[in-house]
Amino acid sequence: MATKPLTDSINATHDAALRSWLASANADSTDFPIQNLPFGRFRPAGSAEAFRIGVAIGDQALDLKAVGLIATSDMNELMAISAGARQKLRGAISEGLREGSPKQAEWQGALLAQSAIEMAVPCRIGDYTDFYTGIHHATTVGKLFRPDEPLLPNYKWVPIGYHGRASSIGVSGQAFHRPLGQTKGPNESVPSLRPSHRLDYELELGIFMGAGNALGESVGLDQAASHAFGMVLLNDWSARDVQAWEYQPLGPFLAKNFASTVSPWMVTMEALAPFRTPFTRAEGDPQPLPYLDSPGNRAQGGFDVKLEVWLQTQAMRDAGQGPQRLSQSNFRDAYWTVAQMITHHTVNGCNLQPGDLLGSGTQSGSHPEQAGSLLELSSGGKKPLSLANGETRTFLEDGDSVTLRAHCVQDGFRRIGFGDCQGQVLPART
Repeated sequence: MATKPLTDSINATHDAALRSWLASANADSTDFPIQNLPFGRFRPAGSAEAFRIGVAIGDQALDLKAVGLIATSDMNELMAISAGARQKLRGAISEGLREGSPKQAEWQGALLAQSAIEMAVPCRIGDYTDFYTGIHHATTVGKLFRPDEPLLPNYKWVPIGYHGRASSIGVSGQAFHRPLGQTKGPNESVPSLRPSHRLDYELELGIFMGAGNALGESVGLDQAASHAFGMVLLNDWSARDVQAWEYQPLGPFLAKNFASTVSPWMVTMEALAPFRTPFTRAEGDPQPLPYLDSPGNRAQGGFDVKLEVWLQTQAMRDAGQGPQRLSQSNFRDAYWTVAQMITHHTVNGCNLQPGDLLGSGTQSGSHPEQAGSLLELSSGGKKPLSLANGETRTFLEDGDSVTLRAHCVQDGFRRIGFGDCQGQVLPART
């Protein structure tokens, strides 16, 4: 049964009855109805023009500067505005795109077909922190390496995270070469430098920061959500064999920094308001420390975002076959909320800035088939995954393409989606 949505921040822009004068935005199948309006950066495909700031609407992209709604071409500057200013801008975009709007004739000239544009990473990413909020992923992976203690004692008390590499984050459509790294097999006396043979994907959501905080100041839990601008899909590609050799004692390094892929459209926190859910802990689990707990976070800290992973192998592509869905899960099952991640990140005075990216960590469900990585689906490589065309996979092979998808559904509201987050593995450079 669907959870009844909480009404805070829900307004006329979320009305399920709203229709746009752009017909494609009214299709039941679209990720981008008028109730969504995610932000991104685009330009005509094949051009050398500067990237423009716009919103996705149906199968089109609307240039916000061309219609006079913004004065800047810097997405990070736009993301720094207050939550109130964001609401006002969202309202103006919604009004202009509504059926019967007097803006239709003027705004039609500022639309570009999404099939004819090139997308960029949504904003300038200064810093990237990857959290570990997927408790089902953490537990399953922990059992592979520590059967007697899958979760370390700190997991249920503190939002675990590490600082990643921002320079190698690319937008959907990213193709990258299989990474080289130092690995050591169980029967080898010394390590070797070689291409990773246990390459994996990780199904995550990314949270882009809006307004930041000053160095030395922290963000309280009830204010944290207003500092987030929006969410994207995030594939945190991982070289599991490299990671196994290098991660102790300081955590991931070359196993993670070769590539990460994000979807191009940021679904704003305002658009996600109808899909907030209560945040609860399982009976017997410790309750968060006071700085990570509040009535507001308990009432609506979670988000009901349905997640999917799809795989297309080179053989599927050669045969004209589409991708196969490998798993489904939900961000609702995360052990820590977006607000808790932001508050914990700043409790020591760390200054977050507009455009900083927080990863959610791999989002797996409670059942084995809901795993958000091949490491889990193949039980650490011991049980190959059978594909519909007769192929098998334990980890990714050259030519494999992984697509992440997500959408939100709630009774009484329009379905909204995130668009695709797609990346492809190329052969290693030797």
